[in-house]
Amino acid sequence: MELELRGGVRAAPVAGRTPAERQALRWAPDPRERTADPAHIARTARELEEDGLDSALVVQSSSWPDPWAVAGWALAATTRLRIAAAHRIGTTSPTAAARTLATLDRLSGGRISAHLIIGSSDADVARDGDTLPKAERYRRADEYLSLLTRYLAAEDDLDHHGEYYTVRAARSGLRPHPGSELLSFGGSSPAGVDLAARYAQVYAVPPRPLPDTRLRIAAARAAATRHGRTLRIWRHVTVVLADTDTAAQQHLRRLRRDALRLATGPDAARYHDAVALDRDRERGTADPGTADRDPAAATQVAAYIRRSLAGAYTGSPATVAARINLLRSAGVDIVQLDLPVETDHDRALRRALVAQLRDPAPLRRAW
Repeated sequence: MELELRGGVRAAPVAGRTPAERQALRWAPDPRERTADPAHIARTARELEEDGLDSALVVQSSSWPDPWAVAGWALAATTRLRIAAAHRIGTTSPTAAARTLATLDRLSGGRISAHLIIGSSDADVARDGDTLPKAERYRRADEYLSLLTRYLAAEDDLDHHGEYYTVRAARSGLRPHPGSELLSFGGSSPAGVDLAARYAQVYAVPPRPLPDTRLRIAAARAAATRHGRTLRIWRHVTVVLADTDTAAQQHLRRLRRDALRLATGPDAARYHDAVALDRDRERGTADPGTADRDPAAATQVAAYIRRSLAGAYTGSPATVAARINLLRSAGVDIVQLDLPVETDHDRALRRALVAQLRDPAPLRRAW
């Protein structure tokens, strides 16, 4: 099966006054402020489609535009591009989410899926009124997904009386297209792997070194097999491209330097309040700090930027394609190319990378 290439659709452009600033700030923690720009959504989706990508992710956070609405706008602007809309379990009832998913599936001709998330930050999920601890969110997710999938398939009225949800005489008036790939799930914990194995069609493995990626793929597929199911594998890849490998390394250093300067300068306060830093503080991977512009918060932002670019696939399109083909040989089916595209040259490099990845000759040599 051909490798699926995935991009991303944001509701609005990255902060920054120039293309170079926006390229750099793509690697800073995302501020909580994000508007919805209809022209940007449509243009980004069309460019992904024109450049040969197959799908795109719309991300989610408590303060950002609704991912279902953004996904619908992107789908309406395209004819082929598939959209995976992040959906955090607990923000709505499973029956309402199922109808939204089925509606967009029907309107788009089967081009929508829900990327299910638990919420990596306790602080961020609490902003939407969800105060359950993470372990309990996983337990609720099991009931949620069981009800959602049964509801979409039910031909008769459905009653459910569970720990978290109760519905009576529930039945959806529409169903997704038969065979639609509707659900993906991430999460590297055993609970996350189990949920993906039982309910999802796609499992997102975390971006780790290749040997670890192979082990995680094997474990996820073995778990799915135990339930009589199969999983496609999705892997995120941070990409820094230039015409040559040397130029790409120079570009990487410039991105890191500019991101650090911009995100810790006069506008630093907006980055200190980012959800990603909530997550870091909760995981104990950042120094304690506040949302104010103080040395501890600046240290957190700097650490985030360095970590964002630390594992980047950096080089010419041919060099990066060769590394991605190693992921393909390890069993990855979907590669999400995370690279900022702000100029015509950026688009030309992305198209060159896509062309390299569509060329079967390097893959035959890899095997």
